[in-house]
Order: sequence, then C-alpha cells, then structure tokens
Amino acid sequence: MAKKLNYSLKKDNLDVVVETITHLISIIIKSLKRFVKKNTVCVIALCAALLTSFIIKPDRAYLNYFDLRTLTTLFISLAVICALNNIHFFDIISQKIVYLFKTTRSAIIALIYITFIGSMFIANDMALITFLPLGFYLLVNTKQEKYMAFVFIMQNIAANLGGMLTPFGNPQNLYLYSYFNINSLEFMGIMFIPFIVSITLITICALFISNKELTLTNDVQEKLDVKKTILYLILFSFTLIIIFRVVHYLWGLILIPIILLIVDKKALKNVDYPLLITFAAFFVFSGNVARMDAVREVVSNWLNESTLLVGVLSCQVISNVPTAILLSHFTNNYRELLVAVNIGGTGTLIASLASLITYRTYVHYNPNKQMYYLKMFSGFNFSFLAILILLSYFIFSL
Repeated sequence: MAKKLNYSLKKDNLDVVVETITHLISIIIKSLKRFVKKNTVCVIALCAALLTSFIIKPDRAYLNYFDLRTLTTLFISLAVICALNNIHFFDIISQKIVYLFKTTRSAIIALIYITFIGSMFIANDMALITFLPLGFYLLVNTKQEKYMAFVFIMQNIAANLGGMLTPFGNPQNLYLYSYFNINSLEFMGIMFIPFIVSITLITICALFISNKELTLTNDVQEKLDVKKTILYLILFSFTLIIIFRVVHYLWGLILIPIILLIVDKKALKNVDYPLLITFAAFFVFSGNVARMDAVREVVSNWLNESTLLVGVLSCQVISNVPTAILLSHFTNNYRELLVAVNIGGTGTLIASLASLITYRTYVHYNPNKQMYYLKMFSGFNFSFLAILILLSYFIFSL
C-alpha cells in the first residue's frame, strides 16, 4: 500500500513537472512569436549575421565591423527622445500647433508638416511614434476618419523624406555621415533639392483634401514639467553637439545614461533596443559579406554602373538602413548612396522600418482595412519614388 502511494505521489509530481515545463515552453514560444512579429527586420538581421558567420569564421577582424560612434549616438538620441516623450513634450507642442488651424485641410497639412519637420530632429521612427496617435486623435474627434489612411500614408512619407536633410534625421543618415566623415554643410547640400521637391509633392497631395471647418472635442490638456523639460532639452542639445563631432561620443555614453538613471529610468527602458541590435547584426553581416571575394566583385560592378539605382532597389528588398550599412563597404560614392537610401525609403512596405511602424499603427486602429491601406500606400509611395529617382538622375548627370 505504501509503495503504491509513493508511486502515485511520484507520478503526480512528475505530471506537475511536465505540465509546468510544457506551460513554460508555451509561454516562451508565444513570446518569441510576438518578438518576431514586432521585430521582423531585427530577426532577419540576426539570422543573416549568423549565417555569414559560418562562412567567415569569427576572428579579431569582427571588432572592426562595429561603428561605435553610430551605435552610441543612436542610443543616446533615442534615450533623450524617450525622456521627452515620457513628459508628453511632443504631444503638447504638436497639439498646440494643430489647435491653431480650424479646417480639415489646414489641420491635416499641419499634422503632415509637424511630422515632416519633427523627423529632421527626432528621427523618422520617433516622429511617427509621436505624431501618428495625434493624427488618429484629431480625425476621430472631428469625425474625419475617412481621411485616416491618407493622413497616415502622408505622415509616413513625410517622416521618411523629411529626415533626409539632417545627419540625425534617420538612422541611415547618421551611419553614412559618420562612416564617410561627411561635412555637415555638404551633407545638407546633397539632400537639399530632393528635400524641397519632397515637401512640395506632399503639399500638393494634401491640397486635394476638402477645406471644411472642424471642431475638436474631448480636448485633454497636459501640463509640461518645466524642470524636466529644460533638463531634457539640454541633453538633446548635448546630443546634437556630439552628433556634429564637437564633443567626443564617449562623453554622451557616460553622462546621458547616468543622468537618466537618476531622473527617468523609464526612458532608458523604452529605448528601441531591437533597432540597436539590428544595426549591430547588420554590421556583422555587411562586414562578412565585404570579405567574400565573389560577392564583393559582383556588387562592386553593379555599383559602378549606378550606385543610385542599386541602392534604391536594395532598399525595396532589405530596407534602407541595412542597405546603407551593406553598400557602404563597396563604394566611395557616398553622394549617390546617401540619396538612394533616403528616397529608397519610399516604395515597398519594407523599404523603411518607419513604414512598418505606420502600417502596424493603422491596422491597430483599423483591423479590417489592411488591403485598402496597402493599395493606397503602394500608389502614393511608388509615385513619389519614381519622381525622386528621375530628379536624382537629372541632378547627378549635371
């Protein structure tokens, strides 16, 4: 009897252990699925880095793959922006601007311009994360939801193309600016004409919106924390100084995280670490590919034919950030490459990480309109891309 009881207890314990392990495995699998779905490009980058590591075995040369300046400036920029977001800085400022406009057309143009200008200073991804909810808020509370797909798409294009003018406007700019040691004035000179043409095209599209009067309801007023606002704006200015190479980037890596740990730990927690991992993984991938003789010869030949076209086409398949990292190892024609990875952010849904952010946000608000959005998205994006490619070819042929 005692033996049977002991056996029964052991069997029950074993069942509990098996059930617990099964439950844990289920949780891990679900978490992995969520991570992969949310960070698809990051996962692809990690897989690409891993696969090429079987061909080019890890060695001391791997240490030279990583651009520490780019990774550092990207990290501290994201951290400071997260801190400003946490005190609703961008929401409050943008709402005050939008409330100045009384018609549908002017309010929507204001939203698009805010996103366009915002991407020049806080990067395209963060501009969309900040201002897309504002677009949703405005349209829902004025009963203008019919314009939501259009507004989101224009905000997306504005974020991708608005960030092209400044070195810190998007991650690929920050990388190429650092990698090729481009002069700041030269950088803005290269991108100035595409920038002006982009904002002109966006404005023309927005002018087709009806100009009916609107009234905002459910107005929620937020108050700025003055002390934190001043502190974070100082840190943001310090970040810009580092980006422009006035101060060594290591000072930012030391001081900014320490200050945020004291004032706002959540800002460091909210940093887009998968984006940083994506960069690091693509540094490994592109570094390994650059050491493959056969690949190097083929890509170099293609780039000699047209760095602009190869860069744009590459963006459509692997997005603009990894394209910048990969092709920078095969060409010194940074002028065409810089233009390519900026205008190449338009086109397919995966041409830019920012486009995926916009798509996810729109589907979250409108789960039954994915195809409607994708058709409109493709129409506008490929039209913009075609015009900007023709313009760029004309500029570089002069």
